[in-house]
Amino acid sequence: MAAYLIRRLLLMVPTIFGIMLVSFVVVQFAPGGPVEQVIAKLSGADTGATSRISGSPGGDFGARGMVRGGAQADAINSKYRGAQGLDPEFIKSLEKQFGFDKPAYERFFLMLWNYARFDFGKSYFRDVSVLQLIKEKLPVSISLGIWMTLMTYLISIPLGIRKAVEDGSRFDVWTSGVIIVGYAIPGFLFAILLIILFAGGSFFDWFPLRGLFSDNWAELTWWQKIGDYFWHLVLPITSMALSAFATMTLLTKNSFLDEIRKQYVLTARAKGCTRTQVLYGHVFRNAMLIVIAGFPGAFVHAFFTGSLLIETIFSLDGLGLLGFESVLNRDYPVVFATLFIFSLVGLVVNLISDLTYTLVDPRIDFETREV
Repeated sequence: MAAYLIRRLLLMVPTIFGIMLVSFVVVQFAPGGPVEQVIAKLSGADTGATSRISGSPGGDFGARGMVRGGAQADAINSKYRGAQGLDPEFIKSLEKQFGFDKPAYERFFLMLWNYARFDFGKSYFRDVSVLQLIKEKLPVSISLGIWMTLMTYLISIPLGIRKAVEDGSRFDVWTSGVIIVGYAIPGFLFAILLIILFAGGSFFDWFPLRGLFSDNWAELTWWQKIGDYFWHLVLPITSMALSAFATMTLLTKNSFLDEIRKQYVLTARAKGCTRTQVLYGHVFRNAMLIVIAGFPGAFVHAFFTGSLLIETIFSLDGLGLLGFESVLNRDYPVVFATLFIFSLVGLVVNLISDLTYTLVDPRIDFETREV
């Protein structure tokens, strides 16, 4: 096991390097970088996400913004769209501030060196460290990830077990139909439906439309705060858990069906064991192996992905919305830092998932498995 752990840990280094290299190369060819964003803001041509950038790194550009032209100005104009009439020295100062005065390869390796020391720098446009931004958004993403995963497991596992025991029955057929329909409905579309039905859209006004807390949060008692918190979570969690609920239910059912049909189950029944003894004394541990081992991965998936549209619809300022706005604004420190952190966490969680297999079933030996 020790040799396997070392191999997996060493493999993380080239994996992260490859992820960051491919992403960095792609970004170099993407139009509308941070310099162009500032130029667009100064010229009044910014729209959409760029209009949310507060302030600009250029400072007072009025006195030095216009130039007569010349070879240097023509070179600047050909490099940056919308730079006509701006002082080339001002453009150079922007490039230096954003780090674009260095060659691409130098910027890439400098970024990797800083990330290896967990130095993620500051956001280009928010004047705050990337780690501070992530820290501010974590509560929302943690709330969505934890409660969606717990709700999915608490409902899907009992339902999947019953579907396996009653395989082919009327209950199994109609629940499978509901699950398939639920899986086919996009989460964001279901969120809009819930808003129309239960958040004051056209029918009932039972749940709040946005945020995780009410406006009078500070005035509530501790038990009222708990109720208010879960009250705000009902609709977004339900929307996010729809597809995960279907997947986990069918996974549990198929895992139990596979174990129920094995020889040791027939032997246990021949010895006089009741159905409950066979199911929970023999089948449960083996069938739950894949389900339990997949818990870390399921949590990370809920934590880092699939929440962007839900966060936007319910006005939840979490990591998904942060990443989306950072990409639109070309806020590269936030984009690459979140990519690095999420990739690292994903690799670590995959390793934890493998180790969970050995905890659930000690017969599994990774020493004989190729990485």
